[in-house]
Amino acid sequence: MNDDDAVSQLSALAQATRFGVFRLLMRQGKKGMAAGDIAKELAVPQNTLSAHLTILFNANLINSKRHGRSMIYSVDLDRTRDLMSYLVNDCCDGHPEICSISADSTACA
Repeated sequence: MNDDDAVSQLSALAQATRFGVFRLLMRQGKKGMAAGDIAKELAVPQNTLSAHLTILFNANLINSKRHGRSMIYSVDLDRTRDLMSYLVNDCCDGHPEICSISADSTACA
């Protein structure tokens, strides 16, 4: 992670719909959610949602996989953890372990 990566990811999240999509997918964990279900849950037109998903995907914040005729989207937990860790890296007078993000991958099974 570097400043450019962090800025790209934060820029992708700096829009209300994308932030809502990201938070919804965070709640879903590794199982993810179909694009159509995301659109219904957030009351966003599917074509608009598609553009937002592309931005989040290009910022390496989410993953996608095909499941039958549906695309399932999920948060890239490792990259999200990297971003959070990068943001707190300089905290607490050089003791980032005080602010560290847990790497317990079982939390979002």
